[in-house]
Amino acid sequence: MSKVLILCASPRKESNTMQILEECAKTIEENDLKTEIISLRQMKIRSCIACGKCSELHQCALKDGVNDIIEKLKDADGFIVGSPVYFGTARGDLMSALQRIGMVSRVSGNFLSWKVGGPIAVARRGGHTATIQEMLMFFFINDMIVPGSTYWNMVFGWQPGEVEEDAEGIETIRHFADNVAKLIKKIKGNK
Repeated sequence: MSKVLILCASPRKESNTMQILEECAKTIEENDLKTEIISLRQMKIRSCIACGKCSELHQCALKDGVNDIIEKLKDADGFIVGSPVYFGTARGDLMSALQRIGMVSRVSGNFLSWKVGGPIAVARRGGHTATIQEMLMFFFINDMIVPGSTYWNMVFGWQPGEVEEDAEGIETIRHFADNVAKLIKKIKGNK
């Protein structure tokens, strides 16, 4: 059965980002695909140190949990990342993880190629589009497929649960998740 790996970059235990990603997972599972959400909340993700060892090891030389994500991602057909917006950008630990995942993929048969997915940004007020654009660079440079939706994949909310008030944002995410699932099924030949 096809699977979508979902990565949550929020440091909060009760986070709006996680709530939106759980809604995303629910929509994907309604399409008979499996999902797994991984939270970076308790992880201490380091930035790439440009050691080049990934080309020999086919994994990252740094041991902080990114290799576990990589192994799960190799078996997935889809990949969605969600981040709260910090000063108009995605969280640094998420971008560090994505950069390292991308480096390992490039030296390990480009395992990210043709995976379906995309980014989701959650913020109190603004910075969504810049954050989405920043995360999109990872998807495009790794030969991945990003389906659209009815708007950009962004939801408004600050206090835990506030995202529930953004009906349009939630519907946009549901439509995006539905498109991810349907596209994976088409690629896999399941109608």
